[in-house]
Amino acid sequence: MNKSRELHPDIPLDLPTAERLQAAIAHYGERAVIENAVTLLRAKNAGKDFLLYAGGRHALGILEGAPALYWPELWGARVFLHAWDEALAAPYVVVGLTNQAWRVREMCARVVLMRDLQVAPKLVKMLTDDVPRVRAGALRALAAQGTAEHVDAIAALVHDPDIEVRRTAQQSRDALRERLR
Repeated sequence: MNKSRELHPDIPLDLPTAERLQAAIAHYGERAVIENAVTLLRAKNAGKDFLLYAGGRHALGILEGAPALYWPELWGARVFLHAWDEALAAPYVVVGLTNQAWRVREMCARVVLMRDLQVAPKLVKMLTDDVPRVRAGALRALAAQGTAEHVDAIAALVHDPDIEVRRTAQQSRDALRERLR
């Protein structure tokens, strides 16, 4: 049997993310989970056990020697969809909007949307990201917090080369206009 699997028999690797993170909260406490998630998002080591809670079975690969790449940072950001303390996490989520890995930028945009972090100027900058999924994530978040001055920036992406970005831009423009009525 693989040694790393033997080391962590009580971590529920195969549970869905929300349930696995609830187990982490039950084990560590919510504040410690948030602090460890910040550590991951900052590309620092939060310990093997927490990595497994955050990443599930996928994290085993990293512990077995696969390159970490951006995965721990992504998993750290994803924790904030399930556990939150604005004072602890928000500054790092905002920094994550400019992470070199597109998946981290996209996840941080999701957290911004869910946690209503008011960072419209940063979201506007993300509308020119090279990655369509990042542009779409920024559009959704900007639709939820933007003002009338953001309608044109959102509407400009109705002509984006990527069809999903175009759809999201239309939906976001309409949602923002409706919200501003």
